[in-house]
Amino acid sequence: MADYRLYGAETSPYSEKVRAVLRYKGVDFDWVSRSVATEADFRALAAVPTVPLLISPEKVARQDSTAMLASLEADHPDPSTVPDDPACAALALILEDYGDEWLNKAMFNARWGQSPDREAAAQRLLEQLFAGNPPAARAEEAEKIADRMSGRLPLVGAGGSNGEILQKSFQSFAELLNAHLKETLFIFGGRPSAADFSLAAQFQQMLSDPTPGQWLRERTPFVAEWCEFMSSPKASGDFKPLAELEPTLLPLFKEDVAKTYLVWAAANSENASKRRKKLKVDILGERFEQDTQKYAAKAFKSVSRAVGKLNAGKELLDGFFKAAKITQF
Repeated sequence: MADYRLYGAETSPYSEKVRAVLRYKGVDFDWVSRSVATEADFRALAAVPTVPLLISPEKVARQDSTAMLASLEADHPDPSTVPDDPACAALALILEDYGDEWLNKAMFNARWGQSPDREAAAQRLLEQLFAGNPPAARAEEAEKIADRMSGRLPLVGAGGSNGEILQKSFQSFAELLNAHLKETLFIFGGRPSAADFSLAAQFQQMLSDPTPGQWLRERTPFVAEWCEFMSSPKASGDFKPLAELEPTLLPLFKEDVAKTYLVWAAANSENASKRRKKLKVDILGERFEQDTQKYAAKAFKSVSRAVGKLNAGKELLDGFFKAAKITQF
């Protein structure tokens, strides 16, 4: 048996995020696809019924992808996923959370909020659940999956008028990222960071869906190629300092991250602290509404704490924030 065991699903961006990191670090692991056949084993180990689930050599079970990456970085520091430039390291944490908490909404919206994407995704999920041997009533089962997942759109914060905001944001972000990736192999230079793994995992899911996949391939070819490489990436150089990355990295933050994710994350965090159940915030000139997400608020608080502790590079990061019109840190 390998050192690690990763229960996951190829339809889960967080599973793909962790699997890619394990591959990048050359860690010996077993991949266990969640299915009817493996469900009993999974349930016996999992605290919550969601993948990924990573079992470490010490038999510790983790289900938060960000915590998994931090643990793997501590136990297997080479090759590192943390940029050498402290300011870049802080920006990588912000982008990782952007991928996990905001871009995921856009992915979920594109997959389950429209046809033919929801039907295609339901068929893939059915194949996964039954390990390639779906039940005789395949069409009916796939329809049940599509209906169930579509019904979760409001819970995620997608669908309806939110869906229009999310689509506008992900397309803007993808085009800005495409411009950045024309200049550098990975977001922060010659090797991937946690930001690369998080963002690529969400875009990889979109590329597997008909509508966003076609848009990404046609409009953002560098993003599409980067996503393919990120399944099992290899370092080709060192991380770069912020000064070298800023010309194309700054627009990514100024034109999208600061206007969408950070506005939502700050409002959601405030709501959680005041125990408000409903979130209403204006994003891109439109009203965004959903239930307050406590877990996302906890994640953003962790990011804010890490950014606030920055000593070396603080002046440089403050200058970047000012140029990007970021006021949340």
